[in-house]
Amino acid sequence: MGSLRLTLACWDYDRTRALADRTVRPEGIELIYLNQPVEETFFRMLRYREFDCSEMSLSSYTASLHAQEPPFIAIPVFPSRFFRHSCIFVSAKSGIRKAEDLKGKRIGVPEYQMTAPVWIRGILSDEHGVKVTDAEHFSGGEEEPGRDEKLKLDLPPSIRLRPIGAQQTLARMLADGELDALVTARAPSTFHKEPDKVRRLFPDYVQREKDYYRRTKIFPIMHTVVIRRDLYNKNPWIAQSLYKAFSEAKAKAMALYDQTAALPAMVPWLVAELEDTRREMGADWWPYGLAPNRAVLDTFLRYHHEQGLSKRRLAPEDLFARETLESFKV
Repeated sequence: MGSLRLTLACWDYDRTRALADRTVRPEGIELIYLNQPVEETFFRMLRYREFDCSEMSLSSYTASLHAQEPPFIAIPVFPSRFFRHSCIFVSAKSGIRKAEDLKGKRIGVPEYQMTAPVWIRGILSDEHGVKVTDAEHFSGGEEEPGRDEKLKLDLPPSIRLRPIGAQQTLARMLADGELDALVTARAPSTFHKEPDKVRRLFPDYVQREKDYYRRTKIFPIMHTVVIRRDLYNKNPWIAQSLYKAFSEAKAKAMALYDQTAALPAMVPWLVAELEDTRREMGADWWPYGLAPNRAVLDTFLRYHHEQGLSKRRLAPEDLFARETLESFKV
């Protein structure tokens, strides 16, 4: 019998490139790697289930588990992680000088259920006492009007969320002072084009993020990898096969950074950055698997529940295919 042919929609990451160029091949699988922007992948997978497996927002996936028949099952692979202190933007007209000033303000968000804002709201609550119920939230397109939530939301009445106008954009509203702040994954265009009108809440975000990691040991997870559940139910072996292949691809990327004869990325002081990262976070600063990520996932699931996105508090084990939670020993 030939290999099972599967499509994988995922962005062009260094840690997945060996899957894209087929240097690494999952056992028993012919993988068709579809390189596309994350917004396109999420939209097409969540709305239409177009791919066999894909990268997916951790928040969207978690929310999907509350459906009567959950459409996806994940493996503990995390192609995107990101400290998000740099992703809180404020209007110069807002009068906001510190995080606590966000109380009572108007905060924009492309989609309330996006992973990055879930982490940001959780960190603001834990670290600065700004709870999700302390502000009014406005959702819509950051650069283009007409963006909707990819998932239907059923939030408690204590959380105030409403869409912006059909012709409005968050980036423009922030610069004009119609919004006081914006929490997002992508920096708004007005931050670059109109720096006198839009600024970061935390200009010293690198030091803040390092301090946050030193205290919490949390490197926020943004995305996981999901398989269509109907496909998984027929072929449960593919979860472990894909997990092993993603792990091998990541190891190849890590090995690339160990050589110093030439720079693998256009970052002049890359070697120094890597040495600093290892001092701060250890040799494997981007771990896959449940065990090394349990505390990070549990914190995220708490935030997801506190922010009205999970009907019940899930445990990290609830997220992943059972075959990937343990391995054989010799």
